[in-house]
Amino acid sequence: MSDKAIEPADDGIAVGRISGVYGVRGWVKIFSYTQPRENILKYSPWDILRQGQWQTVNVEEGKAHGKGVIARLENCTDRDQAYALIGTEISVSRQQLPSLAQGEYYWRDLIGLLVVNTQGDKLGQVEKLMETGANDVLVVAGEREYLIPYVMGNTVLHVDIDKGELLVDWDRSF
Repeated sequence: MSDKAIEPADDGIAVGRISGVYGVRGWVKIFSYTQPRENILKYSPWDILRQGQWQTVNVEEGKAHGKGVIARLENCTDRDQAYALIGTEISVSRQQLPSLAQGEYYWRDLIGLLVVNTQGDKLGQVEKLMETGANDVLVVAGEREYLIPYVMGNTVLHVDIDKGELLVDWDRSF
């Protein structure tokens, strides 16, 4: 791991977190937010927040393992060093991620957008997204919390990142 503290890029995107140790030689278990889960290994180097300092770390090797991913990080050579990393969020620069097609968005792009329904009611702001078996769900915080299926062309009619709005076909009484 690099000793230099860095500021994460403004465009840093969380792609996973270190969830445990694997073996005695410094390998860590990764809970990946990417699909498929092993894609997280393609985005080296990672930025991790450790002891209040952002650090850049290279992934030396890694692979899918069971329901997760395991990785060996640069200069992490024993179980104690790996154990100290548990709970660390993993972020990468947006430039490391593939470009998206027109009409596709990273979740990060949607968080904070004002959600307005077709009647012009402001329902609130996208607080987060949840993954479910059928489709992703927008969690909208306003006067109350709304759980709106993220289905383009059905419930989500238009996303305007520049304007900061998301138009939905959703009744405020749902």
